[in-house]
Amino acid sequence: MADEFGRTSKLLGGRLTNRLVGHELSMPRAQLLVESMRSGPLRITELGGRIGISQGTVSTLAEALVREGLLERRADPRDGRATQVIITEAGRRRAAAWLHDYEIAAEEVFSALPAKQWSALLAALRTLSAGGPGPDEE
Repeated sequence: MADEFGRTSKLLGGRLTNRLVGHELSMPRAQLLVESMRSGPLRITELGGRIGISQGTVSTLAEALVREGLLERRADPRDGRATQVIITEAGRRRAAAWLHDYEIAAEEVFSALPAKQWSALLAALRTLSAGGPGPDEE
């Protein structure tokens, strides 16, 4: 089961990536922008936690997006020693365009599965990602 899950994950991830290549954003960079758009100003550690990426990786990705004018850094109003990243208007437009195409691509990828099975798959994936009960805990 684990092997099939891994193969399926890679296959679906590759299909999504191929459909989104025109945006010139890697999946982690796009996720960072979209989460910044949804959540507003966040510290790097908060942002990384929300998208499941380490602080060091988020910091590197955020710095590149700052250089591109898609994010900016500002002092955290709660703690002047800390900084937050905030999406710029250019970043907001880019994130919205990517998210629109991502939703279309995801619908295409998952259309191979009958819609009546989507909720069961989603429930199973949420259980797995939450670290659901092990075999001895059922």
